Amino acid sequence: MTGADRPEPHDEPDRTGGTDGSGGFGGGAYGSGAGSRIPMPRASVEDTGLPMPGLPVPGQPMPGPPPEAAPAAPPLVLDHAVLKSLLGAWALSACSAEEALAVEEHLGDCGPCAEEALRLRDAVGLLRPEESLDLDPGLRTRVLESCLGRRPPRIPVPEWAVPYDAETARLDALLKDIGDAEWHAPVRLRWFDDEGPVSRKTTVAGVIAHLIAVDGMVGLALGLDDPLGAEVRVPRDPDHRTEAYWRASYFPPTRAVRTPWREQTHELIRTVSFAGDGSGRLPVPYGPVPAPGDGAGPEARAVELPLRDAMTDRAFECWIHAGDIADAVDYPYAPPAPRHLHHMIDLAARLLPGTLAGRRRSGLATPSRGLVAAGAPGRSLRLEIEGHGGGEWLIPLDSPAATASRDHEVAHVALDGVEFCRLAAGHVSPEEAAAGQDGDREAIRDVLFSAASLSRM
Repeated sequence: MTGADRPEPHDEPDRTGGTDGSGGFGGGAYGSGAGSRIPMPRASVEDTGLPMPGLPVPGQPMPGPPPEAAPAAPPLVLDHAVLKSLLGAWALSACSAEEALAVEEHLGDCGPCAEEALRLRDAVGLLRPEESLDLDPGLRTRVLESCLGRRPPRIPVPEWAVPYDAETARLDALLKDIGDAEWHAPVRLRWFDDEGPVSRKTTVAGVIAHLIAVDGMVGLALGLDDPLGAEVRVPRDPDHRTEAYWRASYFPPTRAVRTPWREQTHELIRTVSFAGDGSGRLPVPYGPVPAPGDGAGPEARAVELPLRDAMTDRAFECWIHAGDIADAVDYPYAPPAPRHLHHMIDLAARLLPGTLAGRRRSGLATPSRGLVAAGAPGRSLRLEIEGHGGGEWLIPLDSPAATASRDHEVAHVALDGVEFCRLAAGHVSPEEAAAGQDGDREAIRDVLFSAASLSRM
């Protein structure tokens, strides 16, 4: 057969049963004709953006093609004045979708409006302050109250131990967030001694070791083991115990101190909870310690606090030293919950008369203006603590046994609650305390210096 008589390739019959290339596995893909071609793959309906076809339901006809989508609404056409008036709403994200689209298209063509829109957006940012990533310090308390309201505990934590429970939990959350290197960040413990500030340099781990040593004094009163060990014999006061604990460490404290500290805090809470609310009267010795300025040895004067006040004192110190740690590692830290802060302020206010009397015996305060019989009203200072957790306290000036009386008020001092606590912790000097003052200047000075004298290492 000559080339002229040979049929054209597209005239050859399809070996798969068709002549149009539409049959079989690809219509000529496996045929012998030179003109056979592989059809392009068909696009999936998933790639077209169209809705998926419905599945057949037995007994019902096949669903038809989906209805065509409604045509998009034409864009808004607004004049320049209207678009400019919408810039404020656009910056606040208060425009409708159509208005926002019209404004944004306009900003691409109008320079003055674009500059105005940028200024408005910056102003909106100032109206919405940045939210802290840290949890609300009162969140834990609210969650626990909600849970306990639904199912009260069989053995509740006494109310006077709750601030210690909360503050140790907050400090533990801070410690979980810091790295190994930050445990060796320098921290300076500060307090007020007689008439001047005192400081002691340590590390973050050293602060936790200090809390272990001093919390151990409460544990000893409850019959728990001494964290310093039975072989360590030191006077039962915070400074000596802390120095002894630091000396007993073969190496500088590391993050390993967190576990024994946290176990100790849990043991204290568990013990006072099983002991019940009546255990709050158990005496906790915080001495013997020397009286301010007397130069005597540690045998000079013993100090005791009832357990309920000792737990508040430990909560106060935990918060203060947590703030020291937070400053050292650049970590935000909020004050305690208002009702817990109130307990701390109340304890400091109740301790002021005795501290003032001690300073007067040491010649560090002005002499009493007159002897006042126990229980009789005498000169008083009204201490007003502002802010959350605040209140008013009347401080007797002439004798701790005297009765404070508003009729005998000779001075008035107003302080912010956190500022007063920082003063009582020795972190603010009496001269620098931002206090509103009115009345007897000597009485005001004596009370402010007595508040600072409450502090210790």
